[in-house]
Amino acid sequence: MTNVTITYLQLLAPEEIKPSSRPAPQDVRIELVQDISPEYSKFLYRSVGSDLNWADRLNSTREEWDAVLRQDGSETWVLYRRGAPQGYVELVTEVVDGRSEVEVFYFGLFPQAIGQGLGGLLLTEVLRQAWALDSRTPGLPPVSRVWLHTCSLDGPAALPNYEARGLKVYKQETEETDVKDASIGLWPETSVHAG
Repeated sequence: MTNVTITYLQLLAPEEIKPSSRPAPQDVRIELVQDISPEYSKFLYRSVGSDLNWADRLNSTREEWDAVLRQDGSETWVLYRRGAPQGYVELVTEVVDGRSEVEVFYFGLFPQAIGQGLGGLLLTEVLRQAWALDSRTPGLPPVSRVWLHTCSLDGPAALPNYEARGLKVYKQETEETDVKDASIGLWPETSVHAG
């Protein structure tokens, strides 16, 4: 068991977003994935989360995974560079007291994309899109809050990136967690070649 600190952050108005000051490279685009499949979603999840011990969904069946993706107000946004995915965000919406609260449920970059300023670009765009999510989902009430949580197991740039984009900490807690190795099964530890 490991002590893990969980930090909760939020935006209460779209005007609170502090955009990334870096211009987007010409070979980068951020797109909403229309009608995402569980297979593509799991690929994104594993590609980002295997180094970060994301294991909460690894035992989900295809049907369970798909059910999350099909919920009203659920969206997946992918950052592509030169045509290849480099990171993604999954948004999940809950209606609370007649208003929509959008959670940045998963956010991250593929390992090879870290350190290039792409996280700030992706987060800026997705926060903007989260505030407009009700305009893309018929019947969803107006968005009143965008929030997320991060933990001490996430990459060292996560919390500074969130705060740099205007998200404000509203709660912190520590819990004892059984940390699972989410990298098992993604890639073998070493490659053996006969010589």
